Amino acid sequence: MQNYARLIGIDVGLKRVGLAQTDLLKTIASPVGTYSPSDVFEEVDRIVEGSPVEAFIIGWPLTPNGDEGPATKMVQRFIAKLEKAHPNIPIIKVDERYTSNKAKDLMLEIGVPKKKRRQKERVDRIAAALILQRYLDEHQ
Repeated sequence: MQNYARLIGIDVGLKRVGLAQTDLLKTIASPVGTYSPSDVFEEVDRIVEGSPVEAFIIGWPLTPNGDEGPATKMVQRFIAKLEKAHPNIPIIKVDERYTSNKAKDLMLEIGVPKKKRRQKERVDRIAAALILQRYLDEHQ
């Protein structure tokens, strides 16, 4: 029997948090938007209230050589707040190295104008979708 629920992808940054979600069949990741770190929990709550959520897939910012650095501490603080707000939804960390660069490359490939490619909000929400899609690709 099919388990109809979404996965939520999260790309945490100091200034912005990119969100993405899957369809209920968990086949494709789509960008949702970019939010300030203080406003993102309101949007996550809205998504969780609107449909079942199986798990949060969070980008884990390792250094190029695979170590944890200062950015992982920031993401861990975000995870702690998310766990407190939604204790029954599992949180899965996914290596997010180079997703911002891949997001920029993807926008170039699909013909997004240069001015729009420079918008960091756009990059962050596409990076969240790439993190989520990477998880889907590895677990299906």
